This record gives sequence, C-alpha cells and structure tokens, in this order.
Amino acid sequence: MLLAAALSGCAKKRPVARGPAPPPVRVGQTEAGIASWYGHPYHGRRAANGEIYDMEKMTAAHRTLPFNTMVRVRNLNNNKEVDVRVTDRGPFIEGRIIDLSHAAARELEMIGPGIVPVRVTVLAAGDGRRGEGVFTVQAGVFKEQRRAERLKQALSKRYDPVLVVARAGSRTEWQVLVGREPTEESAALLARQVRSVSGKALVLRWDEVHP
Repeated sequence: MLLAAALSGCAKKRPVARGPAPPPVRVGQTEAGIASWYGHPYHGRRAANGEIYDMEKMTAAHRTLPFNTMVRVRNLNNNKEVDVRVTDRGPFIEGRIIDLSHAAARELEMIGPGIVPVRVTVLAAGDGRRGEGVFTVQAGVFKEQRRAERLKQALSKRYDPVLVVARAGSRTEWQVLVGREPTEESAALLARQVRSVSGKALVLRWDEVHP
C-alpha cells in the first residue's frame, strides 16, 4: 500500500525513450568489481541468448555487454586469467559485475570462495545482430508472479513500459523491467529513480533480456 501511495502522485509517466543506438562496445575497455559463478540448477537450461547453458564451457553472464562479446577476466587475488564469451544475463546482485561458468571459475581458482575481485577486459565486441541495443531497468526479481505483478502495477503509475517477464534460465523467477533507454547512462539515471521506490534497480540490456 505504501509503495502504491508513493507512486500515485500527479507525476506524469516517463515515456519510452527515443534516440540513437548506444555506441558499440570498445575493444580494450575494462571494468573492475566482484565476480561470482553459477552452475546447478541452471546447467542444461536455456541461457538468455537462446543457447543451452553448459557450465563446463567457457562462458559468462553480464548485464549489459552484447551477446558473443569475448572478455578476459583476471582474478585480482592471484592474477590468473580466463577468456569467456558472454551468453547470458546477470549477475542480479548489486556490486557484482560478471557471473562465470563453473569451468571458468575453476580456472580462476574461485570455486571455494565463490566470489573474487576481478578486472574484465573486452577482447572482441559481440555480433550485435539482435535487437535495438537499448537498455532497461530491473526493479525486482520474485519467486511469485503475483508479487511481480503487484510491483508492476505500482510502477506503471509513473513509468512506461513496465513488464513482468520470466527470467531466462529460471522456471521460478519473475523480473520486473522498467523503461527503455537509448544509453546505459540514461538507464542508470532511471535506475536511481526506480531504486528510491523499489529499493533495488539494475541496468540490463533490453534487446537480449526481452527480444
């Protein structure tokens, strides 16, 4: 009730963003943060790019890099490196920047700790063959679809579009996605607004999350 009240003011809905496609990923660009890894129960399920996820292949999930982007991940604790291909979306926890396959995590010797500080360097840009290359904001992930629909209803008072979609690779999780933005920077501004209401907000690439 409080959430609905917070959004029920006289503010107009934020319309769908229009603008040029985002600039292509630059080879050599880097990002530092925390890496995690995932295996079961996602092994054998469909990844966000449509492939079947095999946790013993050198792949990774990233929230905004285009599919098929090749990146080099360095474990900053031991300087071990691994090259992986982006095939999935995630991680969906703030502060983490990449979710590695079990095989990649084993090469970096991070199976035990589970998370490690890393530097991610783009080696080759993705093919960019899918979608418009715009961005969206994930306002929440829920085990129960009715809770996701409740958040959607509240957010729809201010933002458009707001969608509830089944998270790729999961049979039990529902994402609430807000807005379509032409750049990652404008999506980050939207995320700050959404976070003040929902408590959580992560920027995702729209064209892969919801083709």
